[in-house]
Amino acid sequence: MTVSLDNWIQIRRQLHQIPEPGYLEEKTQAFLLAQLSELPNIEIQTWKTGILVRVPGTAPRKRIGYRTDMDGLPILEETGYAFASTHPGFMHACGHDLHMTIALGLVHHFSHHRVQDDLIFIFQPAEEGPGGAQPMMESIEFQTWRPDMIFALHIAPEYPVGTIATRPGILFANTSEINIQLNGKSGHAAYPHQTNDMVVAATQLFTQLQTIISRNINPLDSAVITVGKLAAGTKENIIAGTAELNGTIRTLTLDTMKKIQKRIKEIVAGIGTSFQCEATLNWGMQYVDVTNHEAITTNFMDWAAKNTEYQVMECREAMTGEDFGYFLKEIPGFLFWLGVDTPYGLHHSKITPDEKAIGVGIDTMVRYLEEIGN
Repeated sequence: MTVSLDNWIQIRRQLHQIPEPGYLEEKTQAFLLAQLSELPNIEIQTWKTGILVRVPGTAPRKRIGYRTDMDGLPILEETGYAFASTHPGFMHACGHDLHMTIALGLVHHFSHHRVQDDLIFIFQPAEEGPGGAQPMMESIEFQTWRPDMIFALHIAPEYPVGTIATRPGILFANTSEINIQLNGKSGHAAYPHQTNDMVVAATQLFTQLQTIISRNINPLDSAVITVGKLAAGTKENIIAGTAELNGTIRTLTLDTMKKIQKRIKEIVAGIGTSFQCEATLNWGMQYVDVTNHEAITTNFMDWAAKNTEYQVMECREAMTGEDFGYFLKEIPGFLFWLGVDTPYGLHHSKITPDEKAIGVGIDTMVRYLEEIGN
């Protein structure tokens, strides 16, 4: 690396302190632009709170893209870091602080050591929601520098530092949010017959949703329905007149996603009829699967195994979701897992990635982009 790992660790720690929700990454964008402004041989465009950076090639034949995400999560941090989030209730719990730092490291290197081809670095907002990839791809700014191939990485808590894990074909699942609102009639707990209790309706709905995977989906298929939030009521002696359920669906095929969504519609409609309440269903954010392109991914894995000292392994597909899938639907490329060796998983309030992984990410992608860009 052209700059010491300690420097990149300090940058990661500064980014870790300013997590922001999707399309509100104003401090993050300002910080990144300040870092980029010091570099030679680059061109910068902004899109909303995102940034696109072009490092012109010395004799370009194609454009090679690299994408990082920028936003944080609405999680109260419990890491104990001296550099913990300064934004109460928000945290970089999915590694986007590391992702951005690695991307900055790549821009820094190639601004001083240009390759033959154009390099396009994409700092994308709103990955955690409401979804920045698809609208960013449709922007004039992106289309002006549209890459011919594109790459990304994501931290993996379960793998040791120095591990690169990926696979040709599907890597991450299709995802869809579930947002259900139930409206009945509240009242005194002593007079249930004069009310329409949405706690009862919500618990019945929750139970029925859990039967979809076990009774409507082929057991040889893979799918997940998780209700992560159920809210109803205000006090122990007041019957709740409203309830809300928020969750997510994960599938490995679009057909299975459609089957599950159809079944959820039917169940929600049935709850509305059987409990004589108003039942409203909205899907919210939906992401397509992350499917790595076969030949490019296989070539990368072979190259990394032969040309780096890192452990390269073929992993199983995961039910995680990532809007990088929208890039891969139109542009050949891949995403890989980068081991960060922490006992706490993604989106956990105590996740503490090993910062040495930043060096692994920068080193791997510097070498690979030099390989394919010259």
